[in-house]
Amino acid sequence: MKKRIILLLFAICSFTGFSQEKIPAFQDGEWLRYRMSYSGFLKAGVATLELKEETFQGKKVLHAIGKGRTSDIVGWFFKVRDRYESYFDPNDVKPYFFVRDINEGGYKKKKNITFDHEKNTAHVKDILKKRDTTISVTGPQDMISTFYFLRSYDTKNLKEGEQIDVDMFFDEKRYPFKLLFVGYETLKTRFGKVRTQIFRPLVQAGRVFKAKESVTIWITADDNKVPVKMSAALSVGSLRAELDAFKGLANPFEIVVE
Repeated sequence: MKKRIILLLFAICSFTGFSQEKIPAFQDGEWLRYRMSYSGFLKAGVATLELKEETFQGKKVLHAIGKGRTSDIVGWFFKVRDRYESYFDPNDVKPYFFVRDINEGGYKKKKNITFDHEKNTAHVKDILKKRDTTISVTGPQDMISTFYFLRSYDTKNLKEGEQIDVDMFFDEKRYPFKLLFVGYETLKTRFGKVRTQIFRPLVQAGRVFKAKESVTIWITADDNKVPVKMSAALSVGSLRAELDAFKGLANPFEIVVE
């Protein structure tokens, strides 16, 4: 269960948008840090996401780097050291290259994915198993680019109960998700009170999650659309992630003034 902590954060905080808008939601230099806790008291770990403007294979790209690690306490019995990278087009957030390099309690994966959007293929290189696979896929987003792709979309005109279908590709599979818009809430955070939109991914109930609607995400209702909180009811206990620090946002971080 705990080996999914970092992956869970990166995956579910990706579902944060709907129809496109013109105001950029992110930019070169953005950096986000999340603190995670297990069952409301045990410090589970830290995850960070940062953006850098670079050149990749002659193209101007944004290079997103996601890192996750467990806290010292959790690390005593389950150590996690994960790194994810995505190189994507800054205009339409089309991914070109994705890296997944994880070590979760001794469970290791190291895969590189190259996307060919003209041929509609994803070339997966499994470095540890020394195996190459080419898979047919149309319009893919990798696990990290999905986060930024959806943030570039307008959420302001959503109506309660609207459901969004989202697809994500990593490793060697396509993962479909359904995202339900729940409504608005003014949330108390360490930065002050923040007006947020609430989303609920419909996940598969079973070994990890208690029910299909066990995960709830709060994103800022401003132009940044940054996830500020995530709560997940697991089969055993619960997981919570909260925005702990940020810098380099493309737009003002709006605080509710009373």
